[in-house]
Amino acid sequence: MLKDAPIQAYIPASNIIRARKFYEEVIGLQPKAEYAGGVVYECGGVSVFMYPTPNAGTSRASQAFWQVKDVEAEVAELKARGVKFEEYGMPVGIMKNSIATAGGAKTAWFKDIEGNILAVSQRL
Repeated sequence: MLKDAPIQAYIPASNIIRARKFYEEVIGLQPKAEYAGGVVYECGGVSVFMYPTPNAGTSRASQAFWQVKDVEAEVAELKARGVKFEEYGMPVGIMKNSIATAGGAKTAWFKDIEGNILAVSQRL
């Protein structure tokens, strides 16, 4: 049954070398394995597979998010590493210093070097 099987997230990349540089040098992830032209990263015990595709950055929805304990600290650290956060007009809630507070969470979105939308989020 799928409910008992591990699930793995995918991150598309049109340029794996460029994307790896962003994820490893800017975000600070460490590669766990390489296969099929891509790379596996492990975050908090869950794997994500970055794979080559010309379709990277075409989704207008978030690809993935990290659930963090302190979103303000994560945003500050990522900004210090050069990550630019998105500013969205919020129909509900408040957006301050790149962090939206609504729906029981504080969330901040950013795009990777491939144009994929990612986020850091803290449940309240």
